[in-house]
Amino acid sequence: MKRNHFISAVLATVPLFAWMNAKTATILQTIKGFKVSSGQARFGIHYKMKGVTLNMLDIKISGRDTGGGLAVFEQTSLTYKGGPPLHIHLNQDEWFYVLEGKYRFQVGDDLYDMNAGDTIFLPRQVPHAFIQLTEKARVIVSYCPAGRMEDFFAVTSQWTTAPTREAIAGAFADHEMKVVGPPLKAG
Repeated sequence: MKRNHFISAVLATVPLFAWMNAKTATILQTIKGFKVSSGQARFGIHYKMKGVTLNMLDIKISGRDTGGGLAVFEQTSLTYKGGPPLHIHLNQDEWFYVLEGKYRFQVGDDLYDMNAGDTIFLPRQVPHAFIQLTEKARVIVSYCPAGRMEDFFAVTSQWTTAPTREAIAGAFADHEMKVVGPPLKAG
């Protein structure tokens, strides 16, 4: 009988813990507006992504600001004719706005050539990749929900040598993504 009381008591607390987690996320959300100046990053950290591409990423809006609901980065693309492998985000939608340069995106089986001013939406669970088609290029990229993208960029910034395919796939998997194919080729 005592076991049944214990199990009932534990089950009765589940809604309380769910409510507490929702309140904690709200508490962790920024409640005051802020400005991030041009050329600056939200917390002063300029991620220098290595291994997958050689891009600079500046957090403009952090997942910490939104209770995990959204993360926004400015990406300065430094990898002419390069880009990430074909991959999926397990739990996030992704959105790009091209500020400068040209890109080609693959979303599922479709290819899109993108120029400054163009926007593209990449739904979660849909394979996608992109390739930078000009020497100089920049985008705004957002993730909804924020997921673990800030951590992913922090990890890839720490690589000091070219990672193996296995290391790249592992980093993607550790951050709620899955590599499903090779990078796009320019052509």
